Amino acid sequence: MLKKRIIPCLDIKDGRTVKGINFVNIKDAGDPIELAKRYVEQGADELVFLDITATVEYRKTLIDLVQRIAAEINIPFTVGGGISSVEDVRNLIKAGADKVSVNSSAVKRPELIKEIAQEFGNQCVVVAIDTKFENGEWKVFVNGGRTATPLKTVEWAKQTERLGAGEILLTSMNNDGLKNGFAIDITNQVAKSVNIPVIASGGAGSKQHFHEVFEQTGATGGLAATVFHYGEIPIPELKAYLKTKQIPIR
Repeated sequence: MLKKRIIPCLDIKDGRTVKGINFVNIKDAGDPIELAKRYVEQGADELVFLDITATVEYRKTLIDLVQRIAAEINIPFTVGGGISSVEDVRNLIKAGADKVSVNSSAVKRPELIKEIAQEFGNQCVVVAIDTKFENGEWKVFVNGGRTATPLKTVEWAKQTERLGAGEILLTSMNNDGLKNGFAIDITNQVAKSVNIPVIASGGAGSKQHFHEVFEQTGATGGLAATVFHYGEIPIPELKAYLKTKQIPIR
């Protein structure tokens, strides 16, 4: 069985770490470099960096900031935001990213997933799926959760795997920032429908929520921001708790 991963996420806006609720009401959460260093010290398994306004501002990810964070950490580092070409990926890997996360650009042009996988390997491609439950079904949203698409979440997840995605980062917009637990149902549906790792994101508020998502779904990673940034759940404490629950943890 794959060991479960605990993954803090740095949502970046104007060079600062920020956090919102349901993708709005964005507040400052600190200096990304300081936070990254702290997470390595605390034993985080990986780190995700998402430049959350790159796509809507029609610009590329903040390369210099990626470089500065990569220089300070020694754990797998995934970077996303504004990536639309193999060249963008090459620049980010040069800057120190181990993996890239594509979202809106992959929905717009699914071949991008295949192009990145062919050039850098499947393990490099994380497809981020922002999903929202509306009118009785889970649909895919793009542009930082601003724009609905006709895509059904499970179908899109399967398609990304066929195209070469090595991992899916699934965020429930309904649960995001509310701290009342991950979206167990859609996380389980997606994890069952693909043979690649799925990271659950959106809604972590307690150690129990991580236990629930690992026990009740096939997710291999739990991603959170607020509870880690503000020290509400220290990572060493979370890992110790999960071990007492017999969850295989790194």
